[in-house]
Amino acid sequence: MPLQEKILGAALDEKLILHSSLCRREAGAFQQAIKGGDEVIVACTQEKRLFAEIGQNTEGAVAPIKFVNIRETGGWSRDASKAMPKIAALLAAAHLPDPEPVPTVTYKSAGRLLVIGELEPAERAAAMLADVLDVTLFTQGGTGAQERRYPVLSGQIESLKGWLGAFELNWSRSNPIDLDLCTRCNACVAACPEGAINLDYQIDLAKCASHRACVKVCDAAGAIDFNRAPAAFKEQFDLVLDLRSAPAFAQHAPPQGYFFLPPSPGEGGGGDMHADLFTTLVKLRDLVGEFEKPKFFVYKQKLCAHSRNETVGCNACIEVCSAEAISSEKSRQQIKVNPNLCVGCGACTTVCPTGALTYAYPRASEQGAKFKTMLSTFAGAGGKDAVLLLHSQEGGQALVEDLGRAAQLRRANGVPANVIPIPVWHVANLGVDAWLSAVALGASQIAVLTTREEAPQYRDALAAQMEVAQAILNGLGYAGQHFTLLRADSPTQLDQQLAALAAQRPSTPARPATFAVAPEKRATLELALDHLIEQAPARPEAIALPAAGAPFGTVDVNKDTCTLCLSCVSACPASALQDNSQLPQLRFIEKNCVQCGLCATTCPEDAITLQPRLLLTPQRKEARVLNESQPYGCVRCGKPFGTLKAIEAMLGKLAGHSMFQGAALDRLKMCGDCRVIDIYSAQNEAKITDL
Repeated sequence: MPLQEKILGAALDEKLILHSSLCRREAGAFQQAIKGGDEVIVACTQEKRLFAEIGQNTEGAVAPIKFVNIRETGGWSRDASKAMPKIAALLAAAHLPDPEPVPTVTYKSAGRLLVIGELEPAERAAAMLADVLDVTLFTQGGTGAQERRYPVLSGQIESLKGWLGAFELNWSRSNPIDLDLCTRCNACVAACPEGAINLDYQIDLAKCASHRACVKVCDAAGAIDFNRAPAAFKEQFDLVLDLRSAPAFAQHAPPQGYFFLPPSPGEGGGGDMHADLFTTLVKLRDLVGEFEKPKFFVYKQKLCAHSRNETVGCNACIEVCSAEAISSEKSRQQIKVNPNLCVGCGACTTVCPTGALTYAYPRASEQGAKFKTMLSTFAGAGGKDAVLLLHSQEGGQALVEDLGRAAQLRRANGVPANVIPIPVWHVANLGVDAWLSAVALGASQIAVLTTREEAPQYRDALAAQMEVAQAILNGLGYAGQHFTLLRADSPTQLDQQLAALAAQRPSTPARPATFAVAPEKRATLELALDHLIEQAPARPEAIALPAAGAPFGTVDVNKDTCTLCLSCVSACPASALQDNSQLPQLRFIEKNCVQCGLCATTCPEDAITLQPRLLLTPQRKEARVLNESQPYGCVRCGKPFGTLKAIEAMLGKLAGHSMFQGAALDRLKMCGDCRVIDIYSAQNEAKITDL
């Protein structure tokens, strides 16, 4: 497809010169461009390495270089002739500044590698790594080489935890043979009449008949002692290669520095090496030194709805994390995120209803600016019905590029002209706030592409978020399906799903919004909702929302059982529930409610239930009274000190107790001051001082 540089230049408000052989015959034009101070955008990613080398070898090259793929994403498609608006949007996004730097997490690895598995495959792996790494084997049986080339541990693994540069192995040894003392002379193997000793130099105690012939032949080395007490050990490693059939870490995203390669049945089983061994060994060899990654999250404990007074409300982030990097600290009323275990998926920020966890790299405002730039450029170039296709930078990116190549060969339709692929670090880091903002800013649909990379709980969380977002739009009268969760593992599958998406025409606001996405999640949601409600075809009083993942709603209070103890007010992390310093009242601001459930969990009378919904009347932002009661005045001085219902409930529960009879029961009707005065002024009661 020939690029139309005049149309693209008009959309981008700059003069463009078309280069069709920039990496070959026209390399001089590239060198001339990078000698200036302005940023250079190369609209092809195939020869990134070549352009980087040219830049390094060009004297006076100072201009920053960026790359964007417009070939597989737009140029190689049966819709290529209509793809100019999309290409303009991709080029405009490439012009945006890089994300602002964020704090980093540092790993330090000295190359101490632990290989766990049967001796033979473990030794084969060690042989290919020992020139770079300091290898220790933890044997799980099998037969090893006669020559002792590496330290060998054996016993029971109690626990393995940690991450790159900081793995901790806790294990115990109860076998009579000490591998540190064993010389591998094989005398014990030959002497054992039951064949209880194999060439892993450990005794199978189930076979041993206590002849102790092995002890006699090992007298010089002293490696065998049946009376040795079991011992516990702790070892530190930087890297772990696990060759067992079951991994040490069950989570979907294991710690960085841990590699699991189970025996491959297709290669014979019984300890044969996995087909991906070579790739893994290459990765291991490179993991020596100091490494950094962004700290992907920001946590604001003040906004967290996880816990109050050691009562748990919202557990969404803990349940969704595939790396098990988030844990509960109920005593401190917060969660704890381990930055070393965090893989940057951002699913926790997506499901967090309050915005206590926010994604930091890129920030929400930076991602919002990208959406706004692409959508406004797309519309300005004449594009209609824009579909944002969010995909990962690895598996998703590869799938989109494979589809583009298939389209060039006429084996597929390719990416439709109105579908704009947007790579993100992980598709789970964007949720209802980003999606509704995109629709308000001019997107017709949001499609999220998942592949085998994504954990099952991520797909469930994204589906729940989409159900909430779709309920809001449909409730406002916007017809059609605006949010779609795609699952594809091949270009053919992706091609079919994209074709179906491109054919849909859901209704959207007549005028796109102009707001800038805010750093705070709730603020962004409010901006998007205000615009969507303003132009909505329908405005019901309220929109019912699904219970799973709903960020809005009300609370219903049973006035018959509520005593206005106000424990729910102290538990509410979002200031949705409030008291009144002048009157016994429970007030509620629905806009603030995040449906965390802490109020319902805390309420001693079980008087509170949650009702997910989006209220559209002005009362949503106003305080309203959920329950109120008459104040109860002290029977001695008349000062109010509680509510009528609370005091009556207390009297009803304690009236039959032996300690609260007569004057003692009457004291419950007094304020704190009068109660003390009455106790010390009473003349007819026994006192401890009289005994």
